[in-house]
Amino acid sequence: MEKIYHLSSCSTCVRIINELDLKAKKFELQDIKTEKITPVQLEAMRKMAGSYEALFSRTALKYRTLGLDKKQLTEDDYKNYILEEYTFLKRPVIITGSKIFIGSSKSTVAEAKAVL
Repeated sequence: MEKIYHLSSCSTCVRIINELDLKAKKFELQDIKTEKITPVQLEAMRKMAGSYEALFSRTALKYRTLGLDKKQLTEDDYKNYILEEYTFLKRPVIITGSKIFIGSSKSTVAEAKAVL
């Protein structure tokens, strides 16, 4: 499976997709704002990542707005927040074969570049 979960309006996602030349590599793009993540898709990502927490973005604006920074969240909480609100998915999420790359850190992008 060659897939990218991203936001088309996110300049960081666009930059990473272009930098890794993923469109030319025939990756399927899913804009998570216009095509919601399904529970099945999220569960597949969780299995690859090891936890829902690994997929959860603490930099989302709603994280502090909802007071989540002051709460002790469980795996079920992370799962439910990601399914309810697309901004809680750390992005982009790049899946190639059995590998998953989550987020936009320089080390993640460098690792993805080495594998791709």
